[in-house]
Amino acid sequence: MGVWQLIREDFATVKRNDPALRSNCELFFNYPGVWALFFYRISHGLYRRNFRRLARFVSAVGQFLTAVDIHPGAQIGRRVFIDHATGVVIGETAIVGNDVLIYQQVTLGGVSLSRGKRHPTVEDNVIIGAGAKVLGNITIGRDSKIGANSVVIRDVPPGCTAVGVPARVAQRVDERKPLSHNVMPDVNKEVFEYLLKRIAVLEHTLKSGDLETMEKADHELDEVYKNFIEAMKR
Repeated sequence: MGVWQLIREDFATVKRNDPALRSNCELFFNYPGVWALFFYRISHGLYRRNFRRLARFVSAVGQFLTAVDIHPGAQIGRRVFIDHATGVVIGETAIVGNDVLIYQQVTLGGVSLSRGKRHPTVEDNVIIGAGAKVLGNITIGRDSKIGANSVVIRDVPPGCTAVGVPARVAQRVDERKPLSHNVMPDVNKEVFEYLLKRIAVLEHTLKSGDLETMEKADHELDEVYKNFIEAMKR
């Protein structure tokens, strides 16, 4: 697609994805994310044609007006929606796929001074929550979710949810609606539920003396605990 076709699609994406939008006037004045992409599309086109200084100038104008810093060398796909947008930073070698949803204060940053690939690759249909930091030459797999304020420094497999500092892959994504970024695992809840079930088994055994039932329940809980620990190591 040409630059202007991509820009038209970016504006249409906001209309499709944000139920708060009431008019084109609001789109013009209240959506820095779409204007950040507008300046990015132009600067990226110049960057690819080796007009590097002009590209950086256009990028700087966009950054000044929108408070969003997207390097013109980054690769951003179609139908990307940067909601609220303020404080978003996307580095030079970052790659963002199609239909990605990014919230405010997100950083796709580098952790190396090398001139090679040093920023993340975000595959299609990923949701990145507000304040999340995705750092280094890592891959966020297709259909994944990154929880708000998480710090991601390792690859996230496709279809998974990552939360925490540093982020851990807690579970696979079951909810795939475009704005279902509130559906995140509660790690503390899972641990407490495991402990309560363990206590209940011990209390039942003390009262009944039923060792056979205890051994069966104990084995099941051990499997739950093992799977939980393995998930947190990813």
